[in-house]
Amino acid sequence: MAQIEVTGLTRSFGELKAVDDVSFTVPGGLLTGFVGGNGAGKTTTMRMVMGLLASHGGEVRWDGQPMTTAIRRRIGYMPEERGLYPKQKVLDQLVYLGELSGMTAADARASVAEHLERFGLADRAGERVEKLSLGNQQRVQIVAALMTTPDALILDEPFSGLDPSAVDSMVDLLREHASRGIPVLFSSHQLDLVERLCDRLVVLAHGRVVATGSVSELRGAGPELYRLTLGGDAGWVRDADGIHVHDVDGSTALVEPSDDAARQALLRAALDRGDVVDFARQMPALSEIYREVTA
Repeated sequence: MAQIEVTGLTRSFGELKAVDDVSFTVPGGLLTGFVGGNGAGKTTTMRMVMGLLASHGGEVRWDGQPMTTAIRRRIGYMPEERGLYPKQKVLDQLVYLGELSGMTAADARASVAEHLERFGLADRAGERVEKLSLGNQQRVQIVAALMTTPDALILDEPFSGLDPSAVDSMVDLLREHASRGIPVLFSSHQLDLVERLCDRLVVLAHGRVVATGSVSELRGAGPELYRLTLGGDAGWVRDADGIHVHDVDGSTALVEPSDDAARQALLRAALDRGDVVDFARQMPALSEIYREVTA
């Protein structure tokens, strides 16, 4: 399966280095989430990958070969700044965009009809874009990126403004495209959605990659925390050897053992004192990991 490879991308605007030696891969068949705060460099990086913005260093490769204009034309791209014609009717506009990408009018019309149906917009096909709500305009923009059966997808905040039903439709479509073996890269501020949806993550902060990997890999790379819940008060845990206590609240303690021996000793001590209701590893949420690596 083909993949997108980004190596050492750099871009400055005056004195500001917006993207600083950014490297990552977007493997075929996987959903890769691009995560970072405002100004982290996500949009600038995506524009450089698409050739819309010149880089000041680094390169982008497609399946090991330099990225070309011809390859980029086969990528479904959804920009941060939407590019619809507000006065034009939805169906006419999407068919036109499909023809620009090389589809026949008949194929474009069939693909548009299918995608509009899936997004609940079939009855709005004859309306001008400006008459649609912002959320529905977002759906039309998504259709424009997906309708051509692209060889890859690069989507900048595709879930912004979508209601839960449209989010579900979008998730299904992205998974269908990934199942064809294509690389899918999308940015999002909705960390709960990213955690549920993505196979891999690339986390950006201040123009640099600060973490990459699967959600489980990133969650497992943090400190090894355990939640201990007792039948009585857990305050005594503060004095246990080899245990760093993060929090104690009544009968529950959140602890970080220094090693496995300390963990086992803590459990034995708890059992000697009475009932142990629960003692389990606590995996951090993606939001916690994000705050830690971008601090």
